[in-house]
Amino acid sequence: MPNQKQKIIIANWKMNPASFIEAENLLKTIKSGIKKSDNLKIVICPPAVYLPKMKPNSNFDLGIQNIFWEDKGAYTGEISAPIAKKLGANYAIIGHSERRIYLNETDEMVNKKIKAALKNNLKPILCIGETLEEKNQDKTSEIISSQLKSALKNISKFQVPSSKFYVAYEPIWAIGTGETPTSNEVMSAALLIRKIIAGLYDRQTADNLSILYGGSVTGKNALDFLDNAGMNGLLVGGASLNGSEFARIVNLI
Repeated sequence: MPNQKQKIIIANWKMNPASFIEAENLLKTIKSGIKKSDNLKIVICPPAVYLPKMKPNSNFDLGIQNIFWEDKGAYTGEISAPIAKKLGANYAIIGHSERRIYLNETDEMVNKKIKAALKNNLKPILCIGETLEEKNQDKTSEIISSQLKSALKNISKFQVPSSKFYVAYEPIWAIGTGETPTSNEVMSAALLIRKIIAGLYDRQTADNLSILYGGSVTGKNALDFLDNAGMNGLLVGGASLNGSEFARIVNLI
């Protein structure tokens, strides 16, 4: 069953902390607080400039918060997938709602970035989710379907094996707000995602897909999403900036 596979907990530090010394101290707190588990993968996604100084070990791996879709060229301020790999990243968050909202990132851009990640052996963490307005208009299923199908356009099932591709359901209205959907709502979203994947590819690909939940995850609600909603992991934002709280979430598994 999907919820019996190895769990993955991803820390998205966003544009934090303000210095590498603070980042190093945060990482030390996390590393000292977590218990090693063979059934768990931990991925830290710090600001890109900190990646070369952060050395992964058997307890955690590294990811980047965004990549550009071209491998090289005149794209001021962007970081390519090959550069991300050389910086030490093995995962890439793609399509986060903050980039969609603040930087007008489109589904087409997301699709290109996923292709670039897969081409360069970066494991994509595809973020999808609806706004509060869309939720209130009962458009959650429509948005999830549209974002997922657009993101996976012209990508074959052989490019999305369970160990190299992740989908994070992050309802936009829950990110950083303290508001969260019920476990039943999250489970419904996950079932829909698997149904769409089965339609695009096949049932086996859908069953093997790792689906994560993100949006105001804390030590108090994490287990509910993992156990009751059947999530294969979590994408943690604000709580990952508190080393003790993040370790608490990790140690629930």
